[in-house]
Amino acid sequence: MKDQTNYVAEYKSILNDVINERPSGTRQRLAEALNKNRSFISQITNPGYSTPIPVKHLEIIFDICVFSPNQKEQFLDLYHKAHPKRVIAADGEHRMRKISVNMPHFKDEAANKLAEKLLQQYADGMSKLIETLEK
Repeated sequence: MKDQTNYVAEYKSILNDVINERPSGTRQRLAEALNKNRSFISQITNPGYSTPIPVKHLEIIFDICVFSPNQKEQFLDLYHKAHPKRVIAADGEHRMRKISVNMPHFKDEAANKLAEKLLQQYADGMSKLIETLEK
């Protein structure tokens, strides 16, 4: 019988294969969509690392990486085996999506980054509030 670490390595292997089939820049787009750095993407796509993929990132991963139906089914089967107590949102439940907002371009790059960070923090806070209210 396989242990959970083997299942983690197997579903990460599927994700890694899917990303490698996509155009260059997919890892960067995924990092931006998850609001993480590229080293995080390396950790969640490398079967050699036992770091699990957080369940909250799955829908974004599926949207950015475009799994085939078979790949997604295999991935989810292994994910459930690796993490039997984690609940994955069913269709029709709240899912995260990425939106873009037009903002003025500040002449200072640090101000641009701060504005982006503040908007992301606001969106994260709204998501947490919604989750709290739904419990």
